[in-house]
Amino acid sequence: MNDTGSRLSTLWVVVMFNMVFADILTFIKPGALQELWAGQAGVEITQGVLLGFAVLLEIPIAMIFVSRVLRGAANRWANTVAAAITTAFVVGGGSLDLHYVFFAAVEVGFMALIVWSIWSRRSAEGALSDLSRDGTQNRPAAGRPLPDVLQ
Repeated sequence: MNDTGSRLSTLWVVVMFNMVFADILTFIKPGALQELWAGQAGVEITQGVLLGFAVLLEIPIAMIFVSRVLRGAANRWANTVAAAITTAFVVGGGSLDLHYVFFAAVEVGFMALIVWSIWSRRSAEGALSDLSRDGTQNRPAAGRPLPDVLQ
């Protein structure tokens, strides 16, 4: 997968599947649904709380599409901010149940991969802009080695 947008979109799909299945397994835990129905989910369940959760959950869902349509710096920053907010939500809003810790670790790992991928791609693009069409350098690399792919 060479297209950055496709790669990022796929990584966000992986994050979303992990989020969904972490929640599904949490609901299977004996007594979890009864506690939720009684409004005992750690906070009082109100319309505002549910709206807040919906907005936070919409961020990675939207990034599946946004990663494909944004380009350059806008894509880098949108993915970085979305990954930071989603990571805070996953870590701060989770539980210490083993299944949740496992899913959260996978989600955080993939969001780190998203951020690393988009920012390391920027370095490769910068190296490409240092080359002319015939592959020779347009300007000094200022001590930067070319990526292995370009050598």
